[in-house]
Amino acid sequence: MSTRIAFLKGHGTENDFVIVPDPENAIDLPPAAVAALCDRRAGIGGDGLLHVVRSVAHPEAKDMAAEAEWFMDYRNGDGSIAEMCGNGVRVFARYLQRAGYAGEGDLAIATRGGVKTVHIAKEGDITVGMGRALLPEGDVTVSVGERNWPARNVNMGNPHAVAFVEDLAHAGNLYDPPPFSPPAAYPAGVNVEFVVDRGPGHVALRVHERGAGETRSCGTGACAVAVAAARRDGADPAVTGTPATYTVDVPGGTLVITERPDGEIEMTGPAVIVAEGEIDAEWLEASVR
Repeated sequence: MSTRIAFLKGHGTENDFVIVPDPENAIDLPPAAVAALCDRRAGIGGDGLLHVVRSVAHPEAKDMAAEAEWFMDYRNGDGSIAEMCGNGVRVFARYLQRAGYAGEGDLAIATRGGVKTVHIAKEGDITVGMGRALLPEGDVTVSVGERNWPARNVNMGNPHAVAFVEDLAHAGNLYDPPPFSPPAAYPAGVNVEFVVDRGPGHVALRVHERGAGETRSCGTGACAVAVAAARRDGADPAVTGTPATYTVDVPGGTLVITERPDGEIEMTGPAVIVAEGEIDAEWLEASVR
């Protein structure tokens, strides 16, 4: 095993990631190793890790290899596996562009949430086809301290609870997962978004992401918020035939979310690679002992 492993660091609206290029899926990344790499004091630091693997080389992506050459093997900052990460997909695409595996235009990327279509614009922003939102039935409530709010259950390939509040400060510190009920609504945990209105078609959020705590941005969360806001505002593109677009402010920047009449949701925003270097493999091995 090499004593050095290449990595990059990138972010999308300040949702930041350690990127580990590994086309042949040769690097073992158990949860403890991922958590060590994402540690902000003892490691590189990140909300999550993007393991870059050719789809044909990964057992979870082989069936998608005909549609997408590359698989985003995404891990949360605590080492747990997640189905999808919207900001992560944009940063993943930016890495592929930087490495010469992709150019301007359309690109397919395999994820545990299915194959996502990405468009790399000439001017720099990246648009991701995030798929369709599922809106499970049933009432959900989220709580912070003595406050509680009804929440909209939205699934974007991963689960979200969207609560509209009067003040984002009411979300508290978001270090720990906000309690929710009923427990059966989210058996594997949930991403919780607290949302305020900024104007027509314009909202702002704070989010607790499963396995990461409060993050500066959440792409699937911004999509879930836009869908929940549209339904609250009486807009359903499948019914009206008119796209619904929301500007979503996150602590780390701004995303633009459009839900089309066919149900497809598109997310547009920046993606930046800020550094690259090498991981000491001996340190990484010691971190999991």
